Amino acid sequence: MTASVLVVDDDATVRDVVARYLGAAGYRVAQAADGPAGLRIANESEPDVVVLDLMLPGLGGLELCRSLRGRDRAPAVVMLTALGEEDDRVLGLELGADDYVTKPFSPRELVLRVGSVLRRSVPPEAPSGALPDVAGILVDGDLRVDRAGRRAELAGGELALTTREFDLLAFLVANPGRAFTRTELLARVWGWDFGDQSTVTVHVRRLREKLEADPTRPRRIATIWGTGYRYDPRNRHGRNS
Repeated sequence: MTASVLVVDDDATVRDVVARYLGAAGYRVAQAADGPAGLRIANESEPDVVVLDLMLPGLGGLELCRSLRGRDRAPAVVMLTALGEEDDRVLGLELGADDYVTKPFSPRELVLRVGSVLRRSVPPEAPSGALPDVAGILVDGDLRVDRAGRRAELAGGELALTTREFDLLAFLVANPGRAFTRTELLARVWGWDFGDQSTVTVHVRRLREKLEADPTRPRRIATIWGTGYRYDPRNRHGRNS
């Protein structure tokens, strides 16, 4: 089934160019010129991806992002940000945006980003030393990661994870005890040969808030200073539940 994309931007030229490139790539595309229209169309059509400018009339992009992420069937969100909007960009990622592109941008790059957030990778083969994997489900103490069903549970409750958060968690849990740099995680988890490494930092912080009893003293996702991050399984330390 053809994926659908909603482009929300108050600049008609940007909307038209982005829609033309996305259409040429095979996506079904809808457009909105402001925040309220974007929210209405998203409610009506339930797009797979929303390409969202942060500076919108009527309803700001961050508020619209928050509303989109709060629904049961949340679309992926790719933000469009100006070069100097780093704080807003980080806040957008913290609200659950899946990716961002900085203006001015290449429409072809944006199409690649949209394809990336839509992609559902085939679960990789478990490496030597990986956690127990039964029918595509990784189990580590009270954490269960269903890579095929793209669901994660902690202590019996389902974790509310964005696409990017799930991809990162599944990769780390499938590769326990190994430290990865932020550059490696960008490339191996999301297929980026380029990108802001703060994207990894933000998503690690969000995962810790959802996984760790005390996110300031993480037991599962460890920071390896000067390198990056490592997943430390509870199973390795006799703390299985």
